[in-house]
Amino acid sequence: MQTIWAPWRVEYILGEKAKGCIFCDKPKENRDRDNLILYRGRSHFIIMNAYPYNNGHLMVVPYRHTSALSGWSGEDRQEMMELADLGVEVLRCAMRPDGFNLGINLGQVAGAGIAEHVHLHIVPRWSGDTNFMPVLADTRVIPEHISATYDKLLVALEQIIRVH
Repeated sequence: MQTIWAPWRVEYILGEKAKGCIFCDKPKENRDRDNLILYRGRSHFIIMNAYPYNNGHLMVVPYRHTSALSGWSGEDRQEMMELADLGVEVLRCAMRPDGFNLGINLGQVAGAGIAEHVHLHIVPRWSGDTNFMPVLADTRVIPEHISATYDKLLVALEQIIRVH
């Protein structure tokens, strides 16, 4: 039998769960690298998912604490999509995925892990990235450490911003 190690998961499993809303609290801190925040926009930010579905799993999150899409200004809606596009461009440049899943889970029953604060997921996908592990072993294999992925994405982001 083959063993697959994912030691960073134990921090989440055994660690103290944050009180409050991480999407409200993390942007208030001046620790973007530690908090995996890649980019700060006017009303949204791009953050890496600390417990990703795939390497490079990003989220676009509004600074405003809300669980709904209603009541947003046109500018706020536009910026969410602009940052989703930026996230896709960064992932394309840094990781060369074959495709993407983008989505918003509204409500816990829809799969939202943090249902009280809406966020848009950007999940890079590669041909053949689905295998037997999640189905048979309830295990997902993430081949690169999250801090290495952060560094790679940050370099790509800086290159894209320089060009634009």
